[in-house]
Amino acid sequence: QGKLSAEIQIKISEHFGTVQSTFYKHPKSPHKDIFRVSNDENEGCTRVGRSGWHIDGTFLQRPFAVQTMHFWSANASGSTLFCPLNEIVETLDSKERQEWDRLFFVGDSSVHPLMYPHPKTGKQTLCFHLGGPFFRGFARDSGTEECRADILDPEESKCIKERLLKLLEDPKRNISIQWKTGDFAILDNLAVAHFASPGTQDSRKKSGLRILHRTTVAGKTSPLDLKTKKAKE
Repeated sequence: QGKLSAEIQIKISEHFGTVQSTFYKHPKSPHKDIFRVSNDENEGCTRVGRSGWHIDGTFLQRPFAVQTMHFWSANASGSTLFCPLNEIVETLDSKERQEWDRLFFVGDSSVHPLMYPHPKTGKQTLCFHLGGPFFRGFARDSGTEECRADILDPEESKCIKERLLKLLEDPKRNISIQWKTGDFAILDNLAVAHFASPGTQDSRKKSGLRILHRTTVAGKTSPLDLKTKKAKE
């Protein structure tokens, strides 16, 4: 363990594809493709990952395939929750699974099928961001990636969201990782949802300094294309 240079982290990331950086570059970031996150605004971008359970890049036509996380400094209370998405699909009974198969997540700038086959494994996975700024609702049988999809009644969208949250927050299914300085993680962004705990934003004085260097690797195929291809087989 220790501090890997930005160049090494980028090189590791490139093993999985093309690095795609879409976020604000903090002045302390050591590289244009390193998203620097912190609990101190002088050290990095704050409150990242706190708006709700999500996968990264839902605002893109092709959400990120992989992300890497490297902790230059870990605070005492800065854990992250992770939940495998295929396990959620497998818990659904046949009726609910058929219903979810018709649903589309409607974000601030994109629309994706809620459920679709993972591009590598072929297992059913989910695409969503439940955070306020990114979540507009759900649509049914949209068949489009344009954000003009007809969103369901707010109460119906709320019920679906609450059902998904209940499954994500089941302690039998998710895991919480308390990071240590030097930790390095490689995440299949399309297979696992995550959510930063409130403690990630505890003050530097209270819990110590948190510095996360994150990279994201471009997705190659849109969830809609993957779903459409599977339906034609």
